Amino acid sequence: MEGELPQLRWSATYAVADPANVKSIPGDKILLPQSALEEQLSAATAASSSSRTQPTHISRSRNNPYFASSRSDAINPESDPNADSWTPQLPSRKGGPLTFRLVNPANGNTVHAGIQEFSAEEGDVALSPYLLDALGIDPKELSAAQDGASPEDAVDLTDDADAEPKPKPTTRPQITVHAKLLPKGTYVRLRPLEAGYDPGDWKSLLERQLRESYTTLTKGALLSVKGVKGEMFRFLIDKFMPEGDGICVVDTDLEVDIEALNEEQARETVRQIMAKSQKAPGTAAGSSIGHEINIWKAVEGQVVPGEYVDYELPSWDRSQPLQIELSGLQDDDDAVNLLVSPKSARQRAHPRDTEHVFGVFATTNGSKTLLLQPTNAELDGAEELLISVHGYSGSHSDSDAANSTPHFTLRVQSMAAESNAGKDDATDQAGEQAGGADEEQCSNCHQWVPKRTMVLHESFCRRNNIACPQCSGVFKKDSSEWQHHWHCPHDDSHGSSEASKAKHDDIFHTDRQCPNCPFQTNSIPDLARHRTSVCPGKIILCQFCHLEVPQEGDPFNPSAETLLSGLSAHEVADGARTADCHLCGKIVRLRDMTTHLKHHELDKAQRTKPPICRNPNCGRTLNGVGRGGAVSGTQMGQGPGNDLGLCSLCFSPLYVQLHDPEGKALRRRIERRYLSQLLQGCGKKWCANEWCKTGRANLGLEPKGSNTQTILPQIKPLLVAVPNAAEPMFFCVDETNHKRRNLAEMLAAENVWELEWCVAACEAEGVDPDKAREWLRNWAPTRS
Repeated sequence: MEGELPQLRWSATYAVADPANVKSIPGDKILLPQSALEEQLSAATAASSSSRTQPTHISRSRNNPYFASSRSDAINPESDPNADSWTPQLPSRKGGPLTFRLVNPANGNTVHAGIQEFSAEEGDVALSPYLLDALGIDPKELSAAQDGASPEDAVDLTDDADAEPKPKPTTRPQITVHAKLLPKGTYVRLRPLEAGYDPGDWKSLLERQLRESYTTLTKGALLSVKGVKGEMFRFLIDKFMPEGDGICVVDTDLEVDIEALNEEQARETVRQIMAKSQKAPGTAAGSSIGHEINIWKAVEGQVVPGEYVDYELPSWDRSQPLQIELSGLQDDDDAVNLLVSPKSARQRAHPRDTEHVFGVFATTNGSKTLLLQPTNAELDGAEELLISVHGYSGSHSDSDAANSTPHFTLRVQSMAAESNAGKDDATDQAGEQAGGADEEQCSNCHQWVPKRTMVLHESFCRRNNIACPQCSGVFKKDSSEWQHHWHCPHDDSHGSSEASKAKHDDIFHTDRQCPNCPFQTNSIPDLARHRTSVCPGKIILCQFCHLEVPQEGDPFNPSAETLLSGLSAHEVADGARTADCHLCGKIVRLRDMTTHLKHHELDKAQRTKPPICRNPNCGRTLNGVGRGGAVSGTQMGQGPGNDLGLCSLCFSPLYVQLHDPEGKALRRRIERRYLSQLLQGCGKKWCANEWCKTGRANLGLEPKGSNTQTILPQIKPLLVAVPNAAEPMFFCVDETNHKRRNLAEMLAAENVWELEWCVAACEAEGVDPDKAREWLRNWAPTRS
């Protein structure tokens, strides 16, 4: 509760620092000067010394309105008779952060904040953009403020000569900072300021931003979340639990509820989200709707220029090459592109023209074909294949092409390596096949014609056809293909239309800028390769926070830690958080947890099997199972109390306080127990002991005898084998031990763990197969 939180009565007034002169500050963080820390420690010290009689915490700063005495008196340990029992410390809840309440006297705006560093200039406070917006302070005013300048000199000259010069502010805005400890929040309600916010676009980013950048939330403030594509989502902080003006969001389970401002906004949001997913498939006005596909059936569709049709291939034969073919296109028709990206933890975005792993832009024989080999490293760890058909809408396309809706047929199929090799060989042989004995090759069009008609053919061919000297393509002299035939001076590409040349130049020879970093290139494939590899804006699935987030980092100068660990910059930072090892309880960084658990695996492989009770009906070890999988520590009632190899429970009926160095009395007691079991039985309905009358009846076996004379010869071999610890001893046990032994034998029958470890697991976790298996996975080595 708020009344139970320790409060530090400290406040000071500071000038707001120019954001251009300080480093970037995230979330709701502030930078205070070093003197602020000293003043708060002084106030906390004075409060500690007088806490028995005076609960008020007073700061000794001259800037503090609660100033009561000099700072030197407050921090002098000799003034307190109990000075050795305390050290200067700021009041806060256990493990809680120090929080502040900021007030702008100019407009009365208030907001809560957390501290990042005590490194600001004396007399200044540096605020994050979120705090500046909440306090109603324009960053441009801070940049324009001139400390110490006269009002006559502080003018703003505009480009318009006729306009009157506007005076610049001569001083920076002042705010008051109060120390205020906030309760930990359990619930917050946010309201989007605009309609159409799709939770899939911002939900994970909001969770990450609150966890990484915010210490507090203030009622009535505006929370901004930057989307993956650079868009901005703005929310009004509307309600808290516990109720109040602010809450702390550090180390607490915070429930976040998103509600529209009103019913009209809610309806508009639903309408816009539905409009994104509802196109008119199969019509001239819209693109087809993407869906899951398989390798057995082709799909047909159409795509509007500038749009995408996204398909997902969830499964395929990963041991065979995979062919993705886009057919039904006209020759040299470049209005459609084929883009493919494998979806994995390192690749989450749908393929786009500037962000894809595999892409085919040129059309050959009316189709676009992509062949993916099973050894391709990009397919490692792929959950599914994301296939997008892109309607190209280049700036050089004519109006008819731009207004048309290309149709296509998409087929994905596995290709056997042998059939591919045979097809390639057949193609090569067909290409190299020479004419017959009575045929001759034309030197102009390179066709094979009969020798008797060669003169007529060459005369006609040279008069009407022309061969390109670079690509050997043959065209009619007066055809539009020859008139528009082109070869790129920068690479080996060529084509026979203005549209294809314009598309080639647009894709491969036009300057491009990465939207997430300073990377520049003149090729879309190069930009796509950058955005799917080292670009800081590439979306990944973080293995620590399990959110889809940008991988971050510097693409031109990556840190050594990211190179050595194989983690992204985001994962390196997020993996610095700590957690308790579920096995040993040690505090370990998340990014080191895998290595830490490997040490447990190495230790587990070297563990020796625990000795178990000699009685095959018993489900106990000799020494017991302790915490943390320990099987060597002796528990109460267990341990090396006998030489027979029985647990304490099975040995207890045989124990007497009698000096018996030769063990004769012990053998007589064992003999009497066997006789009692076989003549009278234990009377337990769960008994399955073959050397017990009741157990044999439960198992459907005949009794071993009805009198002592008949039974004694049968138990004599058991008595002879008593000194041999490897031979079993058959005694009846209680129901719990019986169930443990049955479960242990069932687990051992799975041939994963030895019987001794299964007995230890059942003794530690009881008759629960799931918990026993978990214990075995954590502590027991598997069979070699």
